[in-house]
Amino acid sequence: MEIKFSNIIPAPIPEKDIKQSEIWGRDIIINSQEKVLIYAESGKGKTTFTNIIFGARKDYTGDVFLDGENIQEIKPNNFSEIRRTKLSIVPQGLSLFAELSLIENIIIKNKITNFKTNKEIVEMIELLGLEGLEDRKAAKMSFGQRQRAAVIRALCQPFKFILLDEAFSHLDSNNTQIVWDLIKTETKKQSAGIILTSLSSNFEQDLIKYIV
Repeated sequence: MEIKFSNIIPAPIPEKDIKQSEIWGRDIIINSQEKVLIYAESGKGKTTFTNIIFGARKDYTGDVFLDGENIQEIKPNNFSEIRRTKLSIVPQGLSLFAELSLIENIIIKNKITNFKTNKEIVEMIELLGLEGLEDRKAAKMSFGQRQRAAVIRALCQPFKFILLDEAFSHLDSNNTQIVWDLIKTETKKQSAGIILTSLSSNFEQDLIKYIV
């Protein structure tokens, strides 16, 4: 899968930020199997970048193409299928159902995709240190626990790209490494790409890096 940005300028992004950006107003191409870091301080458009790819933001000029097709021209039903089979996301706000438990938030996604076995889900929960919290409502979990749950949920589907919008912001370095290793393992299985946003460029060195 190929994602192409052609002279994208979101609204509202100040002119000075556009000039400093390696994304806005430029042409860039990201291919599956690439691992890309989009970094900048708060308010520069990192979340906007992932939301444009995911089809959640349309307030921009320029063009975005998924495998050569302008996303503005993709019909809603077709875009829903793309989100189900080609684009997975851990949004900055996580979008977990507050009154559902950790396991319910994961299973509700997996019932749609039938992508992971119960054994695989249990293994991911244990690997990310969430065992014993399966029945805890998301509203009663820490933000870091919810981030790990959201990552597991995002991995319960096929994808060509996984979008991670500051997905490690509330994790310590040890947990960040465990989650990151799991994501890399799962993306390698699917020959998929990673697009990660962060406040810092201090992340794994083999990432392709752009300042937004």
